[in-house]
Amino acid sequence: MKNGRWLLIGGTALVLVALVVSGIDPFDRATWVLEVAPAAIALPILWLTRKRFPLTPLLYALVFLHALVLIYGGAYSYARVPLGFEIQAWFDLGRNPYDKIGHVFQGLVPALLAREILIRGRFAQGPWMVGFLAICVAMTVSAGYELIEWGAAVIAGGGAVEFLGTQGDPWDAQSDMLFALLGAVVALVTLARWQDRQIRGLGG
Repeated sequence: MKNGRWLLIGGTALVLVALVVSGIDPFDRATWVLEVAPAAIALPILWLTRKRFPLTPLLYALVFLHALVLIYGGAYSYARVPLGFEIQAWFDLGRNPYDKIGHVFQGLVPALLAREILIRGRFAQGPWMVGFLAICVAMTVSAGYELIEWGAAVIAGGGAVEFLGTQGDPWDAQSDMLFALLGAVVALVTLARWQDRQIRGLGG
């Protein structure tokens, strides 16, 4: 798909610019590195797989959008993102909710990526089995990230506060995984047919 190729080029350029700008003077350098690392790792993988396994335009767009969410959060640290404070004021919330946006994408993108691989590789059959396995993958990614945060907290102690972004919530890890689950379910319910059409367009 030509659209996928141009999305890959344009999305990569946009993410690289965002990485440079956000890295000029982030709130906390260590937090920025940890938060933008997934985006920096994803870029070369997307390019290395572009011929053997090009993604659908929908998935490319969502991967790059997720990368921008991570980079924006990394620049300020999630608890201090200006957009989060705006949302907090709009809905009269007790905390900056921007990190939950990140966790919605943490469920949404892996679920659709897993779904695309399962369908195109013919690793599973039937919408229910594919959907179930896609959600399992998304939740594994979410739980794995929470374990990384826990490891960072153990190693760095108080120095990991900005990376954790719990804002005093003792149930932050559980709510993070809940939002990832919601993101995965919403993705499968609302975007599956769109993704299917694009998969057929790839010939997979």
